[in-house]
Amino acid sequence: MISWLFIGLVITILLTPGPTNTLLASSGIQVGVHKSLRLIPAESCGYLIAITVWGLIIGTVSAKFPVLPIFLKLVSAGYIVFLAIKLWKTADIEASFNLPTIRPRELFCATLLNPKALLFASAVFPGTAWLSINHYIAHIVMFLLLIVPIALFWIFIGSILASNKVRWLNQSNLQKTASLVLLSFSIPLSYSALLSL
Repeated sequence: MISWLFIGLVITILLTPGPTNTLLASSGIQVGVHKSLRLIPAESCGYLIAITVWGLIIGTVSAKFPVLPIFLKLVSAGYIVFLAIKLWKTADIEASFNLPTIRPRELFCATLLNPKALLFASAVFPGTAWLSINHYIAHIVMFLLLIVPIALFWIFIGSILASNKVRWLNQSNLQKTASLVLLSFSIPLSYSALLSL
């Protein structure tokens, strides 16, 4: 029921640097891994609400306009390519992780407003997830299970960046790798949208 493409896209997009991941890494830098664990439920709730709301809107509107999901997939593939290029171009610009101590409420709001939620709802989650409660539950549970290790990864990255122990593990290398992986996933996403035409 759950495709490997779905799992691969979720992992790739969740790993991509963005507002939520920046806050997680900042917390890892400032307060360490253990104290940052309280942020993971806030991220999960933010994505759960945002993806569900976007999905219900898309599911309702696409019944009247069946071309909408195809259009959103193509726009999402374009957005992934844009994001990949932006990540590559800004890979050597120093990011500032000197943010105030991050609280769960702030991370929840950042995740709720994260444009990745629309990307997940419109292009990554299958259209059947918005038509069948069983498909929705299966995909949202898998999504929430994938959030935990990826959030831990970003918190851990922050704690490593704070210690400067691993030279090759830096922002530039992470962004360039994420850029290449994103480009590789934009191709099957575009292809599946074009096949639906």
